[in-house]
Parts: sequence; C-alpha cells; structure tokens
Amino acid sequence: MAVKLRMKRMGSTHRPFYRIISVDERRKRDGRVIEELGTYNPVDLNVDRQLELKLDRVAYWLSVGAQPSQTVAHLIKRKGMNPASGTTVESQDALKAQA
Repeated sequence: MAVKLRMKRMGSTHRPFYRIISVDERRKRDGRVIEELGTYNPVDLNVDRQLELKLDRVAYWLSVGAQPSQTVAHLIKRKGMNPASGTTVESQDALKAQA
C-alpha cells in the first residue's frame, strides 16, 4: 500500500476548507483516510491561523515513505519542515522545468 499526503476538500461552495490527510493513493480524494494531519483554510485572513499541522505525525509519515502531493509539500515547507521523502519540492520543480 502506497501512502500519499494530500488534501481533502471540505467547506461549502466558494468557501474552501481542506484537511491534510494520509491516505492510500488508490482512494478517492474525499474517500476513507488513514489519519488526519492538519487543516488548511485559505479564506482565513489571519495568516497564522490558515495552516495547522501535526508536525510530529507528518514527520512520521514522511519517514516511512509517504509521498506528499506538490501542494502539501509546499505547505509543509511553509511550516519550516523539509518535505524530504522520495522526491523533494526542488526535484519536482526541476522536473517541471525540463518538460
């Protein structure tokens, strides 16, 4: 089972709210999750409250080989943690530049 760290959309129309989750990569976007790792509310005007992460659990999932989506990797980096797993944000950006 390959685990991904990605976002699950919540909220209503025009008021997005996301949960950052660990999930089997074969599951649907809003399907069953393994663990909830935090929340992201892009509508909140207070930048400090927009992103909440359980950094210890994120570090655990990255250590056991979970792959973050590009958006989640940027959010992890924004919290000051290196999303170093199989691929890093820098290597993903380099791959995009080559294409």
